Amino acid sequence: MRTGRIERKTHETDILVEVNLDGTGAYDVSTGIGFLDHMIEQFSRHSLIDITCKVTGDLHVDQHHTCEDSAIAIGQAIAQALGDKGGIGRYGMAYSPMDEALARVALDISGRPCLVWHARFTQERLGEMDTELFEHWFASIAQAAGITLHIELLYGTNNHHICEGIYKGFARAMRSAVELDPRKNGAVPSTKGQLGG
Repeated sequence: MRTGRIERKTHETDILVEVNLDGTGAYDVSTGIGFLDHMIEQFSRHSLIDITCKVTGDLHVDQHHTCEDSAIAIGQAIAQALGDKGGIGRYGMAYSPMDEALARVALDISGRPCLVWHARFTQERLGEMDTELFEHWFASIAQAAGITLHIELLYGTNNHHICEGIYKGFARAMRSAVELDPRKNGAVPSTKGQLGG
């Protein structure tokens, strides 16, 4: 089983994350931010990565630390579960329609973290979550998991649809990238013989 477990405790957050890359999309998520819970649940369900994510954070300050640290812990757990990345698809791409909105996500589990973000929101909040934090969430998970991640909103007007489309596109791209390809016979998908470094 390709699983990862991260326990992360700081003065700002106390986090437990568990992932199973070969799961069914089962989730148990509680961050204290309802809309973030909903997006992580969407990521789990559509990537088929089982995710437990329990966060107690300093929400009396603001949502920044909880958002950032949840992404760091999920990214670290995914990296742990991937191990040497032998046999994985490595690349993933998805167009994700959500009603009138269309997002495009492309990624490479390269070991070279990078986020290219071309999306914007016209509301300051979705539910109680600050929309400026979504870009930061993706930057944090890309950094922690070692992913080159490109996210682009092609069009859309409803902020909820835009955000959900992005998360579902990320999920579908990750599903392709982490799945094992039997033709690779466990080989690391790089001519260097390793990914990252």
